[in-house]
Amino acid sequence: MSTLANQLAAAEREEVARAIRLLLAHPLLTDTVDPAGFELVRRRREPLAQWFDYTCGWSLVVEPRRGYARLGKVRADPDASRPARRVRSGRAPFDRRRYVLLCVTAAELLSLPMTTIGMLADRVVQATAADRALAAFDPVHRSERMAFVDVLKLLESYDVLRAVDGTTETYVESAEAKVLYRVDTTLLMRLPAAPVGASRLAVPPEEVPARFGELLTALVRERRYGGTNTALDATADGTHGERTATDAQRNLRLRHSVLRRLFDDPVLYRADLGEDELAYVTSLTGRQILRRSVEQAGFLLEERAEGFLLVDPDGIATDVRFPDDTSTARVAALLLLEPLCAAPAGLLPEQLAEAGTGLLRRFPRWAKAYQSDDGPLRLSADAVRVLRDVGLVRTVEGRVVACPAAYRYRLTEMKSREPDAGPQRERDGRPPDTAGEAAAGADVLEGDQR
Repeated sequence: MSTLANQLAAAEREEVARAIRLLLAHPLLTDTVDPAGFELVRRRREPLAQWFDYTCGWSLVVEPRRGYARLGKVRADPDASRPARRVRSGRAPFDRRRYVLLCVTAAELLSLPMTTIGMLADRVVQATAADRALAAFDPVHRSERMAFVDVLKLLESYDVLRAVDGTTETYVESAEAKVLYRVDTTLLMRLPAAPVGASRLAVPPEEVPARFGELLTALVRERRYGGTNTALDATADGTHGERTATDAQRNLRLRHSVLRRLFDDPVLYRADLGEDELAYVTSLTGRQILRRSVEQAGFLLEERAEGFLLVDPDGIATDVRFPDDTSTARVAALLLLEPLCAAPAGLLPEQLAEAGTGLLRRFPRWAKAYQSDDGPLRLSADAVRVLRDVGLVRTVEGRVVACPAAYRYRLTEMKSREPDAGPQRERDGRPPDTAGEAAAGADVLEGDQR
C-alpha cells in the first residue's frame, strides 16, 4: 500500500473515531447547531452506522438534506441521571409537569408544519382537558406558561421548532404573545429512541403507577435478542407464548449490553455486571471485541480489578466534567470526596451535613444560597447527587459510600488559578478554584447525553 493510501486510511480512522465520540455526546446532531460536526458525520456515515450497529446495537440515521443525524441510543436499564433540562433557569431538570407537557406538545405538533404559540397552547389545553389522566393545562397561570416555554425552548434546541417571527420567552409575560413557528415533523418523529412505542402498551391509566417499572422494561425490550414473552410483549407485538433465545442471540445481547454500558457511562464496575456479562467480558473473544471497539472510538481504556474506565483524551464525548467549579454543588462535591474516601463504610446523611457545616463555616462568604438552618443538609444532598450522577458514590443501606473511581480524585492542594491568590481567597472566606485540584492522574470523567 502506498504512503498516500496509508495516510488516507489513517485520516479516515481518526475521523470515524472523532465522529463516534461526537455522537455519543450528542445523539441528535444538527447542521444548525454544529455544522462542522454534522459534515464530519455525514461524510463518514457508513462506517459510523456499521460501528454503532455492531458494537452497541444502536441505529444511526443521517439525513443530509434535512441537516440532522440521530443516534438511537437504547439502554436496558433506563435511569434518571441525565434528565431533560431547561434551556433557561440554570438548566434545572424537568419536573413531572414539564415532561407531561412535552409529550402532549410533541403529539400536537405532529400535524402542524406551521403554527403559532397561541394556537399550539389552545391545542394543548384541549388535549389535556380531554384526557382524564392528565391535569388540564391552564395558560392563565404564569407557572404554567413558564413550564410551556421550557418545553418549547427544549424543542427549539433540538431544531424541531424554529421561531420564524417573535421570541418564545415573551409568552411567559403574556399569554397574548405572538410567535410563529416552523415545525420539522420528520425530525420530531425521530426523537423517541425506544424500540417499542408507548402507545402500543395499552395499560389502563390507573395501573400505570404500580406497573411503571414493568412498562419501562417493555419499552426497551428488543425482539432480536429472543427471550420469553410477557403479557406486555403480547400487547406490543401481537404474539403469545414463549420464545427461546439462540446462542447467537444470547451472545449478541451480551456484547451489546456490556458495550452499551461502557460507552454510555465512563465507568463500568464488575460488580454491576451479571454473571453471564462478566463471563463474556473476561473471555478471550469478549476482551478482543472490547479493546478493538474502544480503540476504534479513540478512547483510552483503563482496566482495574474493580472494572473498566474509558477516558477521552480530547474531551469530545464529555457532557459532564468532574472536577468542575461551575456551580456550588460541584465544588462541594469535590471537597466532600475527602471525608467519603476516608470512610470505607460510608457516611450517613447527618455526617455529610456535618461536613457541609464545616465547609460553610470555613468559607462564610461562599454558597450564600445555602447559608440557612437547613443549608448544610441541602448542600451535602446536592453534592452527593453530583457524585452519584458521575458514578463516584452510591447509597448502600442509607449510607453514601465512595465507589472505587472516587479514589482517583483526591484534593492535594488548595490553590487558585491566579498566582498567590489562594491564601487570600481563603482569608476572604471564599473557596479556592477546584477544577485543577484533583491529584495527578485523576482524569475527567467522560459521559454522554441520552
